[in-house]
Amino acid sequence: MVNRRLPFRGENIFIETGMLEMLERGILMSLQTLNHPPFLTGDAFRKRTQTRCRAKSNLSTGLQLSSEENGKYAEPGSSLMRCESSGSLLSQPNTVGVIGGVSVLSTLIFLEKLACWGSRNGRECPPFVVSSDSVLSKVLSFRGPLPSARSRIDRIKLNQDLVIENLRCKRNFLQQSGARGLAMPCHLSHAWHSEISEDSSLPFLHVGDCVAMELKNAKLKPIHAAYTVRIGLLTTDSAFVASYYQDKLQSQGFEVVLLDKATEEHVLVPAMEALYRKDIEGARNLLRIAIHVLLVRAVNLVLLASDDLLGVLPHNDPLLRKCIDPMDALARSIIHWAETTAKVHKKL
Repeated sequence: MVNRRLPFRGENIFIETGMLEMLERGILMSLQTLNHPPFLTGDAFRKRTQTRCRAKSNLSTGLQLSSEENGKYAEPGSSLMRCESSGSLLSQPNTVGVIGGVSVLSTLIFLEKLACWGSRNGRECPPFVVSSDSVLSKVLSFRGPLPSARSRIDRIKLNQDLVIENLRCKRNFLQQSGARGLAMPCHLSHAWHSEISEDSSLPFLHVGDCVAMELKNAKLKPIHAAYTVRIGLLTTDSAFVASYYQDKLQSQGFEVVLLDKATEEHVLVPAMEALYRKDIEGARNLLRIAIHVLLVRAVNLVLLASDDLLGVLPHNDPLLRKCIDPMDALARSIIHWAETTAKVHKKL
């Protein structure tokens, strides 16, 4: 696999060639100050995405970040960047605002999902505007040597006020840019969903609600007669992520099953360490063990609630049939909201 160096302002980011073809030549990205966060707009190239999308949620396609057909990158002051003087970027009532989280790459992957699910069956992907930057990654110090689980938790707690303020700023920017509904494709950021959504009148979908409703609509049957329907949960940030998934799923009658502490320490953590060392085969084998541990506890499905865990297993691994990427549910839910909103306004 060949890596391509993308010319982001202020840093170099490597993305594997073949990834995210859905958004090729269609994204405007600029790194600005925190008061005017970076944003992506997705209204002008919805039809182009329609013809390119293959209806898969786990694609490996290519990406070229550019703002114009000739491939030139937008600079501050260009016509595409003038949002303050011309009002909102987008004015459609079903415009989706996407709040970027810790990982820029996971935000881009979510946009692929949004474009893919939104363009199925001849439909048009809803208009969207995205705010994303590298501030959260730097504040939480996720670059460099892999921290221990304890130090990672301490670092997040120490900086959570800065994280909340950053995400609120993105929320405000998106609302000013024309967003009428919000989504946040980041498991860790959802730990502060209530703080970020307060004082905002916009619909703000929660990934836990989206997963819970889709599972409820699936009418799953318990694996074992002695249990209710059980859903396994794998996450690398259990101290922050597990509680809100438990609350959302339990409210719909599901039982959430987590790894026991010993398995987490001796299987899941070493899997992430192997991934950091680029020992892909070792990471895959350990992740398979973690999934099997949950499956033998009679879970119907396993939520892979971590960007680190997604993409570890090959796409044809049979275990993936028992796994769910919660961000697929979030993408489908925001598309449903956008389509419903568009229909309501069309009738008015």
